[in-house]
Amino acid sequence: MSIIPNAQQTIAEEQSEPLSEVRTDVTTGHRSLFSKKVFHPDDVISHFYWEEVRNTPTYLTVQIGEDRHVELLPTYLECANHSCHPNAFFDTTKKQLVCIRPIQVAEEITFFYPSAEWDMDQPFDCHCKSAECIGHIAGAKYLSPDQTQHYRFTDFIRQKLHASN
Repeated sequence: MSIIPNAQQTIAEEQSEPLSEVRTDVTTGHRSLFSKKVFHPDDVISHFYWEEVRNTPTYLTVQIGEDRHVELLPTYLECANHSCHPNAFFDTTKKQLVCIRPIQVAEEITFFYPSAEWDMDQPFDCHCKSAECIGHIAGAKYLSPDQTQHYRFTDFIRQKLHASN
């Protein structure tokens, strides 16, 4: 009989041998999450959980349902920044941060913010400089049908996109 570790146990193991590290830019003070190992597509980078569900989004939340927004734990996950060419995805159904394209050691771990928020609390102009950059980031609600074809979305956001088409 095999035993599947629960999220708490896996997170504790990751904290004792971290698979990622937070770095702070000394000029801007912005924090980012960087890989300490190679990840391949579909690898689980981290398990996560949440303790509180909010009715409204904040700049640190991901959306799990209508008027249901959560801050992910462990807290280092809040340092995963946005990219229009992300290498990771927050699967809120399985509660896993999953690799979606190869990640090398010392590479920043990024995700596409609209993949996990319908209507963001703090929209912004993206400066990721990727060829895929879509410019203004405001949430999945504001993406064109063509743009939605290029990204992976949480189950809830996929449902919202389907209902809006």
